[in-house]
Amino acid sequence: MSAADAAASAARDPRGTKGLAEALGAYTIWGFLPLYLKPLQHIAPWEVVGERVIWSVVLLMILLVVRKRLGEFRRVMTSPRLIGPLLASSVLIGANWLIYIWAVNNGHVLAASLGYFLNPLLNVVLGAAILKEKLRPLQWAATGLAAVGVAILAFGAVETLWISVALAGTFGFYGLIRKMIDTGPMVGLAAETVLLLPFAVAFLLWWHSEPGRAAFGQGNMTDNLLLMGCGVVTAVPLLLFASAARKLPYSTLGLIQYLAPTIVLLLGLFVYHEPLKQSQIICFAFIWAGLGIYIYDSLRAVRAAKAG
Repeated sequence: MSAADAAASAARDPRGTKGLAEALGAYTIWGFLPLYLKPLQHIAPWEVVGERVIWSVVLLMILLVVRKRLGEFRRVMTSPRLIGPLLASSVLIGANWLIYIWAVNNGHVLAASLGYFLNPLLNVVLGAAILKEKLRPLQWAATGLAAVGVAILAFGAVETLWISVALAGTFGFYGLIRKMIDTGPMVGLAAETVLLLPFAVAFLLWWHSEPGRAAFGQGNMTDNLLLMGCGVVTAVPLLLFASAARKLPYSTLGLIQYLAPTIVLLLGLFVYHEPLKQSQIICFAFIWAGLGIYIYDSLRAVRAAKAG
């Protein structure tokens, strides 16, 4: 199925429509995530990641109990076929969190934005190469224009390109694994965070062993609440993303993802006042031209489906 065919299918299929809504919700939350993370910039990124893991586990275990999914969770955690891919996806998402938090809190919001501009292109490539998804000619043209734009932006940000490439790679392969493994969104995410939990607990015990080094539990209620809330801002968009990934072609999911880095880039420019380079202006022109072509072809497919 091509990405345009998926848009037409979504117009007729409530499951596809729900997947589209879930993807938009996930990427909107991720787009505004720097607003949540910036107040935590005085806290070491690895402590924030450790707390994200712990509070995500707490939230997800509560949800599993409420939804009566603990039995399914136990089956997944004891499945030799699933535990390897889930361990790989947990390592990838943990690394993605750490790099992203470090980038945002060290004044590299635009580099983080570039990473998620690269990610949809990687999704398209992975969808075509591994999942055998097909794009129509106009979708390939749209992807090509976006690729040119990202290449120009990358050329203008060589010194921080490693941040962008690492973010794109870790999340691209994370999403691919989550699409391919046979677990529900909630159960799969719970398994991933539980697999990370021993490492998070061990690190935080060591981090708290030196007085005054850790932030959590030191009397600053704002810090404590924000760190605890990391469980919500982590789990909710990942649940939405994992659910959308099972309903939509990976290439379609990748192109919708441009919403998040666009929001991040605008935050970097207008909220955090990072300088706008000429390469970024040119990049946007190419990317939005490509998206315009993609949207046009998708709408054309929807109209053709309705007419037929």
